[in-house]
Amino acid sequence: MAVEMKIPDLAESISEVVISQWLKQDGDYVELDEMICEVETDKAAQELAAEAAGILRIVVPEGETVQVGDVICHIEAGENAASASTTATAAANASSSSATTATATATPVADAKEVEMRVPELAESITEVVIGAWLKEEGDFVNMDETVCEVETDKASQDLTAEASGILHIIAQEGDTLNVGELICTIKPAEAPAGGQSSSNGTPTQAATNTGSAASSTAAGHPSPAAAKILAEKGINPGDVNGTGVGGRITKEDALNAQKASQSKASPAPVKKETATPAPVSVPGSRNQSRKRMSPLRKTVARRLVSVKNETAMLTTFNEANMQPIKDFRAKYKEQFKEKYGVSLGFMGFFAKACSTALLEIPGVNAQIDGNEIVYNDFVDISVAVSAPKGLVVPVLRNVEGMGFHEIEQGIKNLAIKARDNKLSIEEMQGGTFTITNGGVFGSMMSTPIINAPQSAILGMHNIVDRPMAVNGEVKILPMMYLALSYDHRIIDGREAVTFLVRVKQLLEEPERLLFGV
Repeated sequence: MAVEMKIPDLAESISEVVISQWLKQDGDYVELDEMICEVETDKAAQELAAEAAGILRIVVPEGETVQVGDVICHIEAGENAASASTTATAAANASSSSATTATATATPVADAKEVEMRVPELAESITEVVIGAWLKEEGDFVNMDETVCEVETDKASQDLTAEASGILHIIAQEGDTLNVGELICTIKPAEAPAGGQSSSNGTPTQAATNTGSAASSTAAGHPSPAAAKILAEKGINPGDVNGTGVGGRITKEDALNAQKASQSKASPAPVKKETATPAPVSVPGSRNQSRKRMSPLRKTVARRLVSVKNETAMLTTFNEANMQPIKDFRAKYKEQFKEKYGVSLGFMGFFAKACSTALLEIPGVNAQIDGNEIVYNDFVDISVAVSAPKGLVVPVLRNVEGMGFHEIEQGIKNLAIKARDNKLSIEEMQGGTFTITNGGVFGSMMSTPIINAPQSAILGMHNIVDRPMAVNGEVKILPMMYLALSYDHRIIDGREAVTFLVRVKQLLEEPERLLFGV
């Protein structure tokens, strides 16, 4: 009896999907719950598992768009399926037997069930992750708690560790988007291979068999998303790259190795390099376009910015500060400060200290709305906007009200280094009662920063420009900075916002007040 597999109801807003890739071929024997195809929606990619064990009969080919409820394949369960299963099992046993006699491999634990590794619940607000990189290969032996892959969320990257010791079977490929709870990989419990050899190493016969199966697989020669990006950027044809992934798929490592190989070949012959470079050259009048899938971070930033604009009564008030006193202060003490604390005395320390002082004096700016209530915080956690390679991130510096200048500067430096190296943890990205963003490092003279929800206010710093100012009836050239405070008018009145910004201006122009708390 044939089982019809239909497109499931993936989400309320999804009405159609595209069959992006069949992981099994027509006529293959499939096990119950074995991944057989990958579908793409307007939100993410998802794999579909077999709803029965039997012979697969594909109805809808790759690239076709189908509606929810449409039949995509049949699975024939019965005597034919049973015989196919027996044949496949016998072949697998024969292959396993020959491999065992030829080389040292990991020894499976008798009657041990495969351990399924699923996307963990990393944080309350995180619903999906992207597989950033596999640190182990298909068939490798992994130890319990050994890092096997890196996942990316809209907040940070995080390493996932093996939940058991055994043979790794990769299910989700690099670049795939998975929801919390979805299957990433399985681990077949096994004892470590003799001599520390990986269980992925086999005999020449095995290698030939694997090569043959890879050539006939739909994944053969097909790059993973991460690999496709590298190959496209370097102008390398995927057909020129040998894939070592599952079914001959081109992995990120394959693409990087191909990149190095192409560079090494081109370097000794500069004349050939010019004629062989396949990278597109922009010519006058050309109208080229390229498309790139938005990263989880970029999608989240876009969604939240639009949400804040639509759901808050955001308003911006401006002022300006004479930065000469701080510049003099820094010039006088920066050498001694660095010698004592090992960190430079920057402008951010003064701004963070000034804001924390003003926030405690005007608690409404440090508050936030939660339903029909206003939550007032008696602590100051300042989110510092940092430009990272993957986009804007806002790690949090906690309990700033109790920090000294050196602690603030060291804390900001540590967060900036982690952001640059993509090592920020989810905990370091959550929370925050107020945000400071510095567009001045990019040359911005004035802006209207958008609130970092659910916070109620954000201070924008800008570049320092020498401008003529009237001082006691005289014109003087002073280093001035425009300050911008965007705030939620639902919770902060104009009087509070202006009072807060004026207080920050006062503390910046008289930095000695920060030392005496006046």
